[in-house]
Amino acid sequence: MKKNYVVLGGLAALAGITTICSCGQPGTEEEEKNLKIGISVYDQYDTFVTEMVSSFQNYAKEKEKDWGISIELEVKNANNNQISQNDQMDDFIQDGADIVCINLVDRTDASGIIEKAKSNDIPVIFFNRELVKEDLERWDKLYYVGADAFQSGKMQGDILVEECKKNFSVIDKNKDGILQYVMLEGEPGHNDSMVRSMAVINEITERGYLVEKLSDEIANWNRDQAANKMKQFLEAYGDKIEVVMANNDDMALGAIDTLKDFGMDITDENWPVILGVDGTAVGLHAVEKGEMLGTVLNDFKGQACGMLELAYSIKMEKPLSEEFELEDGKYIRLPYKSVTKKNLGEIQMELME
Repeated sequence: MKKNYVVLGGLAALAGITTICSCGQPGTEEEEKNLKIGISVYDQYDTFVTEMVSSFQNYAKEKEKDWGISIELEVKNANNNQISQNDQMDDFIQDGADIVCINLVDRTDASGIIEKAKSNDIPVIFFNRELVKEDLERWDKLYYVGADAFQSGKMQGDILVEECKKNFSVIDKNKDGILQYVMLEGEPGHNDSMVRSMAVINEITERGYLVEKLSDEIANWNRDQAANKMKQFLEAYGDKIEVVMANNDDMALGAIDTLKDFGMDITDENWPVILGVDGTAVGLHAVEKGEMLGTVLNDFKGQACGMLELAYSIKMEKPLSEEFELEDGKYIRLPYKSVTKKNLGEIQMELME
């Protein structure tokens, strides 16, 4: 495939294979003045991942000046194919990457990448899609940057509970004292999907509310797939649906798309409570409009910064920035933040900084 080279700081779209380079600055030891990072994302159309990589690119541009080095980024899209991602690892090795950052297609199938990394002594920072713990422990140069999925599910549940305290009679449309819900899940076997789905229900029930699951469906984090699943939910259950819980914002937005296709808007008495996770720009806009009750901010900017700081620390053999903690010598985890209309402005200001 053809590679496109773009100077860091210009536009860098995640399409096909994109390589972002910047001119090196003068130095006595050229190798030490250059940091070359390969990045493979599982799917370029995932809104959260796209925002995270964009933040990584922006942060790299800033740190070039602070660190006095050249930072070269090569970004590849695995198109949801683990075999393709394994081949991309070969490309990174051949291109002389110092560090490789992998957003795994299949979190249970990291062996191919790990073996290639070990054989060529290239550290790997996995991000966003957490691999199996035993795999991460197979080599001392494997790391993970992300967040605690359980916390996101718990916070999503807390948003609903706090709303129920104020407006339960409005949410409980059939007045049976039970929250009837549907669930849109990420993908089979994905750690965040499984944990978020469990944690949100645990939080709601442990806080004293009764729930009834009408249905749950896999929508693979995808807005269009979620829209199709929501259509099935509405055809089967109609106005019985009181709550829609989605493992991410894109799927929550897919549910909203279908509700609108059915001629509904937020003034309709049958509009359900909708909850997402990630705090993407489009997700926050839906909260602002009242289409979603809330979401849970997955700190893509913090994770991008942590990933680059870790890469720099590894390459230059310097201590990690005090801003980040490397747990067990392996993990950087950034906390989530609940987002509703109440604190939306504050969150938006933070993301603009």
